[in-house]
Amino acid sequence: MSRVGFESRHGAVLEAIGREITDGDLESGDTLTLEHIQERFGVSRTVARETMRILESMGLVTSRRRVGITVQDATSWNVFDPRVIWWRLAGSGRDAQLRSLTELRIAVEPLAAGAAAWNASAEQRTRIVELGARLRGLGERGLLEDFMQTDIAFHTLLLEASGNEMFAALADVVAVVLRGRTQLGLMPRQPVPEALDAHENVAAAVSAGQYRRAEEAMRDLLGEVRDAMAPLGTGNPSLD
Repeated sequence: MSRVGFESRHGAVLEAIGREITDGDLESGDTLTLEHIQERFGVSRTVARETMRILESMGLVTSRRRVGITVQDATSWNVFDPRVIWWRLAGSGRDAQLRSLTELRIAVEPLAAGAAAWNASAEQRTRIVELGARLRGLGERGLLEDFMQTDIAFHTLLLEASGNEMFAALADVVAVVLRGRTQLGLMPRQPVPEALDAHENVAAAVSAGQYRRAEEAMRDLLGEVRDAMAPLGTGNPSLD
């Protein structure tokens, strides 16, 4: 099998089993075997073994001699793994996952924005203002896919410019929730003006080195997201 073919088959098996575990179709304590995976998906033992290795690295399963491959409880999952986040967002636990991620962002991103106001380079300060302005233009035109990509760049830059490596390590987590909200149809057709204002307020404060203002602006931005999610399931959350 070619490398491309291996990765394609392996990816499909990983996606299927990962979603079944995170969505509760496979419950904690359920057992899997390489033979069953081979038969079910029509893949080689190598593909089945590699899939289980990755799932084990995520904490979704554990493998022990004489016991086999056992599905783990959610308390053992690596909940910061972008693939685990994506599977949970795409499943029946979407609302709870969105709330958890939003609470995490509220706890971290205001501090990151304030730190970025202190630590960002001149180039980063210029870039964050450019991204804020670009978000305004894309949002007003309702170009959600381009908005999403720019929004990811905006939040990633702030986390990286904070100078805190632990904040920066959360960039992939923030990216996957922003991407998920768009690709799973959870975004409004056009962003509310307040969301666009909030992005530009954060950018202006970081550019000017005003750390308290940057913290407050980011807190306002994420507070709006949290409030929009209060009635989750009855309406669309605001574009952040």
